[in-house]
Amino acid sequence: MRKMSNRLILGFALMALSACAEREAVDLVLHNGKIVTVDDAFSIQQAVAVRDGRIVAVGGNELLARYDAQRTIDLEGKTVLPGFNDVHIHISGDPIREIDLTGTTSVAQLQEQVRAKVAQLGEGEWVTGYGWSEDAFAELRKPTRADLDEAAPRNPVTLTRAGGHSAVVNSLAFELAGITSASPDPDRGILEKDERGELTGIIRERQDTVGRLVPQATREETRPSFIQHLRDLLELGITSLTQAGVSTRGYGEWELVYGLHGEELPRANVQIRWGGPERMNAFGKKTGDGDERLRVGAVKVFVDGGFTGPSAYTIDSYRSEPGFHGSLDLPEEELRTIIGQAHEMGWQMGFHAIGDAAIELVVGYFAEALEASPRDDHRHYLNHFTVRPPPEVMELMAEHDILITQQPNFTYTLEGRYVEYLEEEHAAHNNPLRSPMDHGVFVALSSDILPIGPMVGIYAAVTRKGASGAVYAPDERLTMEEAIRGYTRNGAYITFEEDIKGTLEPGKLADMIVLSDDLLTIDPERILDVVVEKTIVGGRVVFER
Repeated sequence: MRKMSNRLILGFALMALSACAEREAVDLVLHNGKIVTVDDAFSIQQAVAVRDGRIVAVGGNELLARYDAQRTIDLEGKTVLPGFNDVHIHISGDPIREIDLTGTTSVAQLQEQVRAKVAQLGEGEWVTGYGWSEDAFAELRKPTRADLDEAAPRNPVTLTRAGGHSAVVNSLAFELAGITSASPDPDRGILEKDERGELTGIIRERQDTVGRLVPQATREETRPSFIQHLRDLLELGITSLTQAGVSTRGYGEWELVYGLHGEELPRANVQIRWGGPERMNAFGKKTGDGDERLRVGAVKVFVDGGFTGPSAYTIDSYRSEPGFHGSLDLPEEELRTIIGQAHEMGWQMGFHAIGDAAIELVVGYFAEALEASPRDDHRHYLNHFTVRPPPEVMELMAEHDILITQQPNFTYTLEGRYVEYLEEEHAAHNNPLRSPMDHGVFVALSSDILPIGPMVGIYAAVTRKGASGAVYAPDERLTMEEAIRGYTRNGAYITFEEDIKGTLEPGKLADMIVLSDDLLTIDPERILDVVVEKTIVGGRVVFER
């Protein structure tokens, strides 16, 4: 009996060793969760295995027994999504003279922030800032030059509104720029004036008429905060981003930063601002050049302004300013020429177009270029698409495969601007989602900077609610499944990377996030409370709450 028992023990030991030998080595296994793959069937699994930065398997919890992982994570039922892919965003570093105004809740608080920066920098130094919004202020008004004069009488000040399409400056800044109440509006911009014809301090679109005087910060000064702002995206679950426009020279800073820190940052696709054929040829790169960490994106052109100015180019005049239609950022024939040149040079185009008149114009020129010189799989697209154009424009977009990167979060954040500036029908259908899709137009979701967090965009996409709780054109709502696709898989398609990311499937990059709550079952009113608990890029946990 003892001899038989020993033989049994030995047999079981050999079987166990054999089983261990057959287990495939991997770096990471997540199990016991709800793995939302976002594949064609939007299938839900329980576990995912990762090796060398890529997914090797998705399936049930049996993966835990099939693979020998260096690290296992018990998800305890938590939901996993592909990492968010924000295909229109702005990230930059902060000069020492800059004030972050994104959380400012009153004009009085803004004044205190200016006073504190003056105390830090000293008398006579320029003070700059970004991120204020009259909709967030207790006073429910824009700041004025008188407000800034009171806070900084001996320092020139220019503070840019959230969205970047207007700024408020003080009297000293106007004086240094040689601008008076008698000055004409700058080309493609507006100097706002009060009922007495005096400058209010607000400059729409052409804040560079004053901003050009601000001493330029060095790359060394802004680089640490630039890197930190990129890292901060990981906390929001953003594993891939598209920077919405840098100069050909500015791309070198991205190359430097990603050469040193790429493994610890989200993947980046960088749009290049059009600089003319000669400069673009001298740049020596084109859409798609780069690697999985950093790629060259589409060429960027501003067709019109925005509603934080406001100066978006619209078919109907502004509700708040009868007869005012906004403006184009460049003459029509120049726009037409640029589109033809960029298309012929092989660039993907991703143009800023907010007003319906701007959208109609650029779509017509895109179609004209494509008909004159057909190109398979060009994936030209419009950033924003805020004011819904006539149906025939959307039909033309579908016919020529012209895509959209939409920001549903604007419906929430810029609610007050749309209500003030747009007629009722246009305000209701701001940032349309369902209607372009119903016309066959491909839509990816993104955030711009108002705010960056994807949860605001998802909330607005599925509820169509503004910050006040009012619902705008409920027929434009997306399902949660569509919203998740829009923020993951569809973004990868925009950047020609759908074969390597955007879904959790074998062979694709292991970029994924673990959420505090299940977006597929949560009460929509709780979406804004959902946070990212873990962010994984290339199989590495790069953020853990």
